[in-house]
Amino acid sequence: MAMKNKFDKERLLLGVSGPVIALLTAVVLTSVVLVASGKSPIEPYSIMFEQATFSDVQVLIINQAGMYYLAALAVAIGFRMNLFNIGVDGQYRLAAVVAAIVGAKVALPGFVQIPMLILIAMLTGAMWAGIAGILKVTRGVSEVVATIMLNSIASSLIGYLYLPEVFGVQVGNNKTTGVMHESGWFPGINMGEGVGEIYGFVVIAALLGVAYWFVLNRTRFGFDLRATGASESAAAASGVDAKRMVLTAMLVSGALAGLAGLPLLLGDTHTYSLTFPTTIGFQGITIALLGRNSPVGIAFAALLISWLEKASQELDLQGYDKEIAVIMQGIITIAVVVSYEAVRVWGQRRQQRRVGIELAVAAAENTTELKKEAAAR
Repeated sequence: MAMKNKFDKERLLLGVSGPVIALLTAVVLTSVVLVASGKSPIEPYSIMFEQATFSDVQVLIINQAGMYYLAALAVAIGFRMNLFNIGVDGQYRLAAVVAAIVGAKVALPGFVQIPMLILIAMLTGAMWAGIAGILKVTRGVSEVVATIMLNSIASSLIGYLYLPEVFGVQVGNNKTTGVMHESGWFPGINMGEGVGEIYGFVVIAALLGVAYWFVLNRTRFGFDLRATGASESAAAASGVDAKRMVLTAMLVSGALAGLAGLPLLLGDTHTYSLTFPTTIGFQGITIALLGRNSPVGIAFAALLISWLEKASQELDLQGYDKEIAVIMQGIITIAVVVSYEAVRVWGQRRQQRRVGIELAVAAAENTTELKKEAAAR
């Protein structure tokens, strides 16, 4: 029991060390940039921490984190399979525009309309990611290359779909898909006058995090997914079809990606236009890395990145450039990869050293026993 507790503590330490090192590195290097530019290395952080105490900013952070959380879960599913779905950005935007078009053209009762829009978004995301999955299992095309190209194609397709002569509506200088019928609006949580409303879809995001943990850790599918990601040959030896798992993982990842834009679409804008955010998928990669593909870790990482974005807007008014937060995010992305590898190597060396000590102790005990037996004879 003592050995198990020691092992659990060490595993927890290794798990926490990576993100902590990355965050400290980001703070230190960003402070160096501030000092080099003649600015205070402390005041910007103080301003951003103060912003996080305001209720309206907290609502903005939670709403943004909900979208990031869904995108990061989509990326994490791929990571668990050793797949890099860099196409989440195109998948969620295409899913959002298709859902917005359907929501504007079709009017059904709310209890039918909302599930229909969610299903359409998931199917659209899964279909777009499935193209990369099929190319990988049938032609060996790298999912990184395929999804990057599909992002570009998705952008062009979106631009076509909401042309006024196709499915779009011209509103001044802006093109939109038209306002969705109210039956498709997802109810939110009103936090009071002047504070704002938390997207109701944030609750769905949290439930999907629980489902992600359960499926990966308590089902045969999750075991097959993790086993195939660890070693395709070993998984095949136990009867797992590696190609089928690759395609399935891409479809599931795309389906989750398709939901990433729905908190904003169904809870706020109710239309897709030129102002719809276009970087949620790429932020999902950073968040999945920082959260180590854990649903809880991803939640904290999503809140952190959302805080950096929303709280940094006050910096412009206080004489600082809000790009400070962008610098921090970039450094975190680089540092987290480096720190995780460093922690992994350190952990391996500790394990090897511990095994060596245990073998030496066992050998010494055997020698002592042999000596005792020899003396007894």
